[in-house]
Amino acid sequence: MGLEIVLNDITEGAKADVRRIGEEADAASLQIIGEARQASKEALGSRLLEVEEKLEQQRQQVLSSANLEVKRIVLNRRKALLDQVYDQALEKIKNMPADENEKYLKTLIKNHEKGGYKIYSNAKSEDIVKKLSKLEYGGNLDCIGGIVIENKEGNVRLDFTYDLMIKTVYDRSLKSISDILNG
Repeated sequence: MGLEIVLNDITEGAKADVRRIGEEADAASLQIIGEARQASKEALGSRLLEVEEKLEQQRQQVLSSANLEVKRIVLNRRKALLDQVYDQALEKIKNMPADENEKYLKTLIKNHEKGGYKIYSNAKSEDIVKKLSKLEYGGNLDCIGGIVIENKEGNVRLDFTYDLMIKTVYDRSLKSISDILNG
């Protein structure tokens, strides 16, 4: 029986060791699983944060692009409106009554022909300019009206065409015109 007792003690000891090792293994596996879950949560949280940041960047890019597109459309519409106003002003000048045109030409010639040698105008105003000016008529210009006066050497030309005058006034007044038209 002594052997049986020793064998029984060894068996009981082995069973206790198996239980203890099993419990330690269970505890270790629970700890590993817990750490894995925590690491997974942290990785998922980190990844989720990255995704949220990328989504916010994309949202900002889309908003910026949309804002730029809206500004471009508004600017194009304003430009079209300004061009329309400019074209209407040119049209009014083209179609001004002959007596009014003659009055403007007379004033231009009177104030600027001194020191000039040749004078130019459009074909429509040729007869009026020849009648009003003492200068040699130099020919017709492609313009809506007004005159150009040239010195004897031909190296100085004073441009008093309506085209240039309205463009100069328009360019100088563009900001004010834009503010008026666009509130």
